[in-house]
Amino acid sequence: MHPFTSTSGVHVPPRGRSYMKFSFDFPEPSVEFEGYQFGFLIFTQENVYGLDREQMTVSARDGTLELHCDRLVWAGGQEKAPGRLRARLEKRDAFIEWDATVEMTRPIRAVTTIIRGVPRGRISSALQGFFDPREDEVLLGYPFSGGNLFGPGAARGMETPLAIVQVGERDFFFISSLDDRVRTKRYYFQPGERGYRLEAVCELEGWRRQTTVTLPRWRIGRAPTVEAIARAHYEHLERVYRLQPWETRRDVPDWLRRIALVVTLHGMHYTGYIFNDYARMGEILRWMAERIPADRVLVFLSAWDGRYYWEYPLYRPAPRMGGEEGFRRLVQGAQRLGFRIMPMFGANAANRQQPVFARVADAATARIDGDRFDLNWVDWDNDRHQDGWLSYMNLGVASWREYLFARLAEVIERYGVDAYFLDIVGGWVNNPQADMHEGTRRLVLDLREKYPHVLACGEMHYDALLEFIPLYHVFSQVAYPAAVQKYARFFQHLSHPAPGRGSTGVHEAGFGRWNPETLSLRDEQIPTLSVVDDTFTTYRDQMEAVIRRARQRAGI
Repeated sequence: MHPFTSTSGVHVPPRGRSYMKFSFDFPEPSVEFEGYQFGFLIFTQENVYGLDREQMTVSARDGTLELHCDRLVWAGGQEKAPGRLRARLEKRDAFIEWDATVEMTRPIRAVTTIIRGVPRGRISSALQGFFDPREDEVLLGYPFSGGNLFGPGAARGMETPLAIVQVGERDFFFISSLDDRVRTKRYYFQPGERGYRLEAVCELEGWRRQTTVTLPRWRIGRAPTVEAIARAHYEHLERVYRLQPWETRRDVPDWLRRIALVVTLHGMHYTGYIFNDYARMGEILRWMAERIPADRVLVFLSAWDGRYYWEYPLYRPAPRMGGEEGFRRLVQGAQRLGFRIMPMFGANAANRQQPVFARVADAATARIDGDRFDLNWVDWDNDRHQDGWLSYMNLGVASWREYLFARLAEVIERYGVDAYFLDIVGGWVNNPQADMHEGTRRLVLDLREKYPHVLACGEMHYDALLEFIPLYHVFSQVAYPAAVQKYARFFQHLSHPAPGRGSTGVHEAGFGRWNPETLSLRDEQIPTLSVVDDTFTTYRDQMEAVIRRARQRAGI
């Protein structure tokens, strides 16, 4: 048993970017197993607790180690507290797996496993591209950055709780959560001379107040390739989330399998500026239908419903863009040509200044600690202040889920659209009221039961969403694309730059960089063309180039 503390084996003070930490030595007594050292921390809503070394017992045999601790410490070890931890570590072939059960007199918020002996190297978050952190500390969060999107505690996002360290050309260390449900996970890599001190944090369900918890299993190990690690991790996900391969998915309509191009038609900016009204959208599509078979094109209608985000959650055709009749003519005219139509909806955003908000106000989100979580990270009007009039909504709460179902159903029935897009659908937050994931799942499956031929599409994903949403427009898992592409397909983001100046249309980024040589296309995603105010009038040659490239890729 090692008498470690929070400063054992790490750089003090930090030598690169760092995160908040204790300014003293907090006890982290640890046990040795298969070349690594393991310790634990326990968190309630009011404090952090460690293991009491005097009350720890260890037994080991046949490739397993059992750790029992019958008392906890707090105040940096100056005080004792009732509580118990039972952990079991096992050697399974080339991997190590463990779980733990914790009991306390107070509700438990999170439990952290501390692992020492982790090699240093370039890091990949959830199969995203590898990066060299040098002497920086690294925090990764699943999903939606583990709830830490901004500020000094901001984490890199993870689509699935898998982190990899490249130690050598054919030597990769990894840590993987083997959970069977969506729960917040965080990985914190803290560098030292000989390796990383790694925290594996499991935050428990905010809508449950549990004094006894059993943690999901964790797995660490080494492998010669990223592919081997990804395959093992996704085999687990496939079992627990019932994932189906793309080729046999029943929620993928036949027309989607033939899509060669996605065209994003930008509507009305937050300020009220119109990039394309319904009549102009129709004109653009008629022009495109002369250059590519329309049944090979999915049309993504962004901000079709008026002022982008300000009108959320009304989801009605905008009078200034042509009103209800203009929208109906657009949809029906495009479908007669063969196009498939997909309007945009916000899965979790509602403007508190809209009168309808009172009907859904109880679904506004708070994080696990009870602090309000608003969609307040965008400067919509460019006054150099992030605006705060949007509430972040929880589909796990009946009022919001039922309201959004009704709005989606009306648009599907009234206009006959082929698909619907759920903005920020991957933004799961650990909420004290209800499980966002189960609410999202119920919304999509209820819509599928009523409208079996209408496609559900999401902005970004986390692993469990792959069960019931097959198409997204955020892709970042470039370290091994095949892992997620087994189950889903991706096109390019709403902020994808339009030809010419690189305008991002209704998206708040403003301008990106358009590359006329590569056409800003990526191999991992369906070719995507963004059309803003000047695209059709000034850059038709670039539009035609994208269409030609899409035809080439699809063999048309």
